[in-house]
Amino acid sequence: MKKAVLLMLFIALSVSLVFGAGTKEQATSTGDGTTTIRWAYWGSGERVTISQEAIDLYQSRHPNVKVNPEVSGGAGDHFVKVDTQLAGGDGPDIIQMGGNIYDYASVLLPLDKYSGNLLDTAVIDPSAVASGTIGGKLLGVSTGVTMPALVYNKSLIERVGAPLPKPSMTYDEFRAYLMVLKSKLPSGVYPMQDIGVMSTNSTPFGYWTRYNGTPLYTAATSSTSVTAKDAQKYLELFADYRKNGLIPPPDVAAGYAESNADSSALIAGKAAIGYLYTNQLSGYLAATTDELALIEFPGAAATKALWQAPSQFYTVNKDSKNADETVKFINFLVNDPEAARILGSNRGTSASASARASGASSPVDQKILDYMQVAGPHSSLETDHVPNDTEFNSTLFLIYQRVAFGQITPAAGGQQIYELLLRLIAK
Repeated sequence: MKKAVLLMLFIALSVSLVFGAGTKEQATSTGDGTTTIRWAYWGSGERVTISQEAIDLYQSRHPNVKVNPEVSGGAGDHFVKVDTQLAGGDGPDIIQMGGNIYDYASVLLPLDKYSGNLLDTAVIDPSAVASGTIGGKLLGVSTGVTMPALVYNKSLIERVGAPLPKPSMTYDEFRAYLMVLKSKLPSGVYPMQDIGVMSTNSTPFGYWTRYNGTPLYTAATSSTSVTAKDAQKYLELFADYRKNGLIPPPDVAAGYAESNADSSALIAGKAAIGYLYTNQLSGYLAATTDELALIEFPGAAATKALWQAPSQFYTVNKDSKNADETVKFINFLVNDPEAARILGSNRGTSASASARASGASSPVDQKILDYMQVAGPHSSLETDHVPNDTEFNSTLFLIYQRVAFGQITPAAGGQQIYELLLRLIAK
C-alpha cells in the first residue's frame, strides 16, 4: 500500500510539474484578516449536510475564519484527489484519513505540541488517542469510534421479572446473573446466545485473550501470547455455559449466524443477551419493538480489555500555512458539545468525554453514548490483527463447532487453536 501511495504521489508530481500546477497555499490569510481552511473528506447525503452545519456554527463564532469543504463521494476518489494535491504542493489543511493513515505519516503534521492547549486530548479516551499515534507521534485525531458490547433485551428481561444486568461485572458475577435469568426465562429462550466464536468474527475470543493478558498477536515480535492451555480455558468457559443451559445447545445456536440483526437469536426472541459493535445498534433496534441496551464484556473494568476501533481520523497537512487555526477547528469538531450534537455518530461515536456529556442527536446515539461513558475508560489500544485473519476466523469457528458438538475435547481444541495461530503467523 505504501509503495502504491508513493508511486501515485510521484506520478501526480510529474503531471503537476508539466502543467504548472501546485501554486496555491493551504490555509490562507487574506488582506482583510480572514483565514481560509480547506477541509477534505469523503461522504455524501447526511454527512455533507451535518458537516456544513458544523462549519456554519464554527464560522458564526469565528468570523475571521472561513472553512471550505472539499468533498469526494467515496474514499477512493478522495485519496486520488488528495494524492494529486499533495504532490503538487496544494494539499488541503485537514485531510480525513481512514486505516491507511500509516501510509501517509510522512505528509502529516505531528500534533503533540498542540496537546493540552489548542487540542484538548485529556478528555479523549486513551485508546482513541493511541490509535492516531504512529511512531510515537500524534498524527491523527479520531473522528469517532465503535466498540464491542454485549446487548440485552431490556423489555424481555423486565417481562419475566428478572433484574436488569449491571453495566460492569466480573466473570463470576456475569455467570451468576445468567443463572438468575435462566430461572426466569421460558423454555426455549436462553440467557445468552452462544457468542464464543461466530462464523463471521472472533471478537469475543479476542476480547477474552486481552482480559487474560495473552493477546492473540503482537506485530512487533510477530508472535502470539496465547498458549494451548489458554485457548482450552476459553473453550471450557463456554462448555460450562452450554452444560448449564446458559447458552443454546449447538444445533440451536447454529441456526443463528449472528452477522447482523436478521440472523440474531436476540432479535428472534431466543436469547436475552447477544453481542454486537456499537455502530450496529441502530440496525438491531430497527428490527424489534423491544427496548435494547448495552453492557460491557465481563472483567473490562479491572483489565481495560475493551478497545475502541477508530472510524476515521482528522489529520493536518504538514505544509499547512495556518496550522494553529486548523488545529483549533479540529478541536471544535472533536470536543465541542454543540458540534457533537450536530455531527452525531456519522463518523463514529465520539471518543471525547466532553462531547459525549452534551447528549446525543438521537435516542440510539444516546444509548451508545451512555455505554461509552462507562466502557470508554475501560478500554486500551486495539490488539494487532492476526495475519491472514479471514482464514483464522473461519478455521477457529470450525474448531469451536467441533468442541461444541462433542467431536473433540476442549484440550484438543485448544491445541488446534494454538497450532493454527503459529501456522498463520509463520506464513
